[in-house]
Amino acid sequence: MLWSKDDGRNTDDRLMAFMAADDVVLDRALFRWDVLASKAHVRGLQRIDLLDADECERLIAALDALDESFAAGEFVLDERYEDGHSAIEAYLTAQLGELGKKVHTGRSRNDQVLVATRLFMRDGLERLADACAETAGAFLKRAHTEMTTPMPGYTHLQRAVPSTAGMWFAAFAEAFIDNAQLARDTKTWVDANPLGTAAGYGVNLPLDRDFTTAELGFSRMQLSPIYAQNSRGKFELQAIGAFEQALLDVRRFAWDVSLFTTAEFAFVRLPDIYTTGSSIMPNKRNPDVIELLRAAYSTIAGARAELAATLSLPSGYHRDLQNTKPPLLRAFTRGLAAVELIAAIATDLELDVDRMRDAISPAMYATDIAIEHAVAGTPFRDAYREAARSGLDAARTPQESIAARTSPGSSGDARLNVLEERLHIARGSRK
Repeated sequence: MLWSKDDGRNTDDRLMAFMAADDVVLDRALFRWDVLASKAHVRGLQRIDLLDADECERLIAALDALDESFAAGEFVLDERYEDGHSAIEAYLTAQLGELGKKVHTGRSRNDQVLVATRLFMRDGLERLADACAETAGAFLKRAHTEMTTPMPGYTHLQRAVPSTAGMWFAAFAEAFIDNAQLARDTKTWVDANPLGTAAGYGVNLPLDRDFTTAELGFSRMQLSPIYAQNSRGKFELQAIGAFEQALLDVRRFAWDVSLFTTAEFAFVRLPDIYTTGSSIMPNKRNPDVIELLRAAYSTIAGARAELAATLSLPSGYHRDLQNTKPPLLRAFTRGLAAVELIAAIATDLELDVDRMRDAISPAMYATDIAIEHAVAGTPFRDAYREAARSGLDAARTPQESIAARTSPGSSGDARLNVLEERLHIARGSRK
């Protein structure tokens, strides 16, 4: 144990198992980030002459070897170790003897887990932004193609007004552009270096924190050691919030597809790759992928609630904070897996154009008629009542209705070029 003082005190295996829980398994997701941060810390120790050039080189070489061994599946984090931090130090000590023990000089497991988690979040938010941008691009491509394809518009799940499949696709394009931008903005917000704050009160060493900030590619240093500890969980909560927003739109899209693939609607068809057969009913193909995408939001929402409940703590480090890791990793893993599927589904979705056009009934032109009477000078409430009486017998086509919708963003003036420009900005540049 890293904190063992060799004082002869016995430990209780049950207590140790309870305290460690599944920490070492969870740390597999953070391990390579922990190694990367350890390399920056080693180079920082050389800069203040606590390691000479040869010692630094040997430690860096050993950390590189550990990273390669872990990536290849040769070095495994398992019950031999309390957590990823102890595994790194144990490996370095086994390889380099006394020199390996120097790696922990000037740092605590507190700032060690903070910096590894921060690097993990930064990478995950970048991946989320990329996935959302790719998804937005797929929806936008379909919007261009289908902007004049008639499709009923619904409110309260009742047929409301004529719309288009292109408008449906454009809605999700804009949503995922916003989600991509939010992920990038959140990444900027959490992109602060806590390495060098130790256990929350600094150390009596002139650590070159500006160097490690630049070495790890952080945009700024998290200056206050106390705030660094207090931000654990807080930053994770905000990061999960970015996933939550994206998964809200995943859920809504999945719901729409679930409805539109039913025989009652039959507006769209999913290729067989996205469906499964029934175990008992030969006639069935079930949209299991879509239904699991619809359910994925609950994982994110549950993770956020679990994390928020953990953070009822005073200032400083508390072991409760160990419980911030499971919900964070669960949210990032499931969230990315879900979002990264949507672009392909949006691309592969097949439309039944005739079925959608036939679902636009004469009564759905009533709003058009009311607006036309209002433009001709009839007060809108009078026009509304007149349209309610006459709209059912309206003699017009879906194409006429959707072409007449010229308010910005609607089918007659979709302005998809504006969304293209926003998508270009949202794509940003990978750091």
